[in-house]
Amino acid sequence: MATFLYRLGRWTFVRRRLVTFLWVAVLAAVGVLAAKAPAAPDDGFSMPGTEAQKAFDLMNERFPGGHADGASARLVFVAPSGQKITAAPNQQVVERTVDEVARSEQVTGAVNPFKMQGAVSADGTTAYATVNYSAKAGEVSKGATDALEQAAQHGRDAGLKVEIGGNALMAKPEAGGSSEAIGMALSAVVLVITFGSLVAAGLPLLTAVVGVGLGMALIAALGSTLGLSTTTGTLAMMLGLAVGIDYAVFIVSRYRAELSEGRTPQEAAGRAVGTAGSAVVFAGLTVVIALAGLSVVGIPILAKMGMAAAGTVVIAVLVALTLVPALLGFLGRKVLPRKARKARTDQGEASGGKENGGARWARFILRRPLAVLLGGVIGLGVLAAPALDLRLGLPGDESKPTSTTQRRAYDLLSEGFGPGFNGPLTVMVDAKGVADPKAAAAEVAKKVSGLPGVVAVTPPMFNPAGDTALLNAVPATGPSEAETKDIVHAIRGDAAGLKSATGATVLVSGTTAMNIDVSQKMSDALVPYLAVVVGLAVILLMVVFRSVLVPLKAALGFLLSVVAALGAVVAVFQWGWLADLIGVEQTGPVMSMMPIFMIGVVFGLAMDYEVFLVTRIREGFVHGEEPGEAIVTGFRHNARVVTAAAFIMIAVFAGFIGMSEPMIKMMGLGLAAAVAFDAFIVRMTVVPAVLALLGRRAWWLPRWLDRLIPDVDVEGSKLETAAPEPTQARESVTV
Repeated sequence: MATFLYRLGRWTFVRRRLVTFLWVAVLAAVGVLAAKAPAAPDDGFSMPGTEAQKAFDLMNERFPGGHADGASARLVFVAPSGQKITAAPNQQVVERTVDEVARSEQVTGAVNPFKMQGAVSADGTTAYATVNYSAKAGEVSKGATDALEQAAQHGRDAGLKVEIGGNALMAKPEAGGSSEAIGMALSAVVLVITFGSLVAAGLPLLTAVVGVGLGMALIAALGSTLGLSTTTGTLAMMLGLAVGIDYAVFIVSRYRAELSEGRTPQEAAGRAVGTAGSAVVFAGLTVVIALAGLSVVGIPILAKMGMAAAGTVVIAVLVALTLVPALLGFLGRKVLPRKARKARTDQGEASGGKENGGARWARFILRRPLAVLLGGVIGLGVLAAPALDLRLGLPGDESKPTSTTQRRAYDLLSEGFGPGFNGPLTVMVDAKGVADPKAAAAEVAKKVSGLPGVVAVTPPMFNPAGDTALLNAVPATGPSEAETKDIVHAIRGDAAGLKSATGATVLVSGTTAMNIDVSQKMSDALVPYLAVVVGLAVILLMVVFRSVLVPLKAALGFLLSVVAALGAVVAVFQWGWLADLIGVEQTGPVMSMMPIFMIGVVFGLAMDYEVFLVTRIREGFVHGEEPGEAIVTGFRHNARVVTAAAFIMIAVFAGFIGMSEPMIKMMGLGLAAAVAFDAFIVRMTVVPAVLALLGRRAWWLPRWLDRLIPDVDVEGSKLETAAPEPTQARESVTV
């Protein structure tokens, strides 16, 4: 592979104008297709195989025109202090406000609270009105949301406290442009410090933007065909930007190192792509495996996000292997600092054996590897301790800032009706084929109302055919409480007995039940997902490193870093440590998808650093160095650039911590922490310590396995004997 990529690097360097033109042409063509492509339909959030989803689908079938998947809002009215909401003047304000909302667009129904049982609190101070929409959450028109907010303001102007809950005001996820801008700015600073050259710093940023732009354009162009909604591209943009910068950084860094050894620019480009480019290929493959593996979880939207992001990573690899060396052909020695260009050597990256910070750190570890290893593992263990208290859920309005109307509505409903009122359970009674559906539904309602922790059950509401009924069960506890989960399991546990007694099938759905099912499905998928992703990656790393122990060590180190990152997430978002510092106003359960999401993303990125760092160590070992000296050589050359790459990745992810959406904030903190722990504790500390303790045994491979595994020559040992092509006049570069 190294030889092929070496030739590719030299060819793209010489044919730089053609290669650059082709990339620009492809980007322009895909951009035109994306602009003309129809918008992709929002396929929503579905959980195939869960009881909540089965009930939801049956609800759409049995209640035609009911818009079961439509958005809804709750207008919460609270009377002034010392007054009742049922007083005539206040009641008139409520009815006038509800009538105003009912006349707005996309509204299919707005129920007057004084004509609905249980819509007025027991103390008479609070009432709520339910408003249903034909559009899904996130797709309610601006006119409809404006009308809703305007009606609420009219109620406030009349003297009532009015807040809006529900998902009708949910906005479509934004691209997060400010977050990417922050990440790009911080990345630029890191690159300038690392390379000491504005030209060298700008090249990775430029190529990353090209790769992300092409990836996002492809997602938009194929959106309607493959069902890739705007949400699908969120992960692709985040990862594409991060790995796009990192891969280009490694190519440019190796190119500068080759120039410092006195090679011509074309030869330096060829060797950079042949060596660092080989690492880029396999690092990219590990990321693709981790992202494509999200398909095994069984959640369509997560699978699409993973595949779209994997496609963007593939583009980032192709950009690094072709466009980066082509642009280096235009820049030549300008990627070196001015002083180094004049001296035709780069003292900061020369490989002549001069000690730098990376080499000194490696020698420090070599002197006391066991102590360093124990310190790193124990430190990560302490950081991971909070993960033992991990509680999963899908945060709702209770996790929003108190400045939002959704959070204030949630609090008012909890005060007026009890905490469980914000998370009612929808119980569906499928009585199709039953002789007396009404008697069956009544028996179910009686059974559910008698369960511990259930404070209210609404009368059954039948569909037009009269064979299916819905009733709401209100628990005494909030939606994310463990007691509410127990109630859901209790109803489902009684379903078999109820079917025997009445002949009707009982299903539990609703937002609260769906959240419980999501958490359970994520937990069930965790082990199979780890087995698939880690297993494939270990096999791939065996091919890269031709070793059994190094891939196993890489996988175990990743598990340490990801569990430590989950511990940090629990400590901040569940326990409230440092919550005020990053703007977390309400603690609660960790997002259900967070563990698998972090495993998928962080595993790929962790293997990036493993491949980049350890391939250079193996390169020194293969070229005849002792194991200890090979570690020092690898750190002398790559520690600085791996550190820079990690800071860039952290900067990109940390930019999302400043966003107001709690789930995005959680993702930003979790991914930034995971990269920091993995890069600086695992890869830069634990890995060299383990390699030092293992010595030559680190590169042990059974003979039978050695014969089976192909030799891909990632370290570029065959390049030492390759005779470079004669330098042509067109290869010359103006300094």
